Amino acid sequence: MGLFDLFKRNETASTEKKSRIPWIPLISADELDTLVSKSSKRPQLIFKNSTTCGISSMALRSFEAQYDLNSEQADLYMLHIQHNRPLSNEIAQRFRVRHESPQLLIIKNGSVVKEASHGVIAEVSIEKYL
Repeated sequence: MGLFDLFKRNETASTEKKSRIPWIPLISADELDTLVSKSSKRPQLIFKNSTTCGISSMALRSFEAQYDLNSEQADLYMLHIQHNRPLSNEIAQRFRVRHESPQLLIIKNGSVVKEASHGVIAEVSIEKYL
């Protein structure tokens, strides 16, 4: 086994770990409108992530490790703020929440019912909002 094989194996393990979370990329205002519409049927979660922030990476890993819902219970959207800061700002304005990263928003019936950022994300009991 060569050095590059070791990196490939770690990359595969990382991908497999992430694939158990059914993330939906959030990249447009139209998708945000759809998310709001769908929130009348079941909760919609938005995870705002900074791909260059260590705290954001830790919060995301912690969230993924403890996430235990099936795809019927909620939809999970990922917004990478470096790629779409205007949409992140629109979310803050539309839902009247302060922009944070990392940040978790739980949306039901078109409104944010729970917002958490940084280390507090790990303390959110999503099941309470189903």
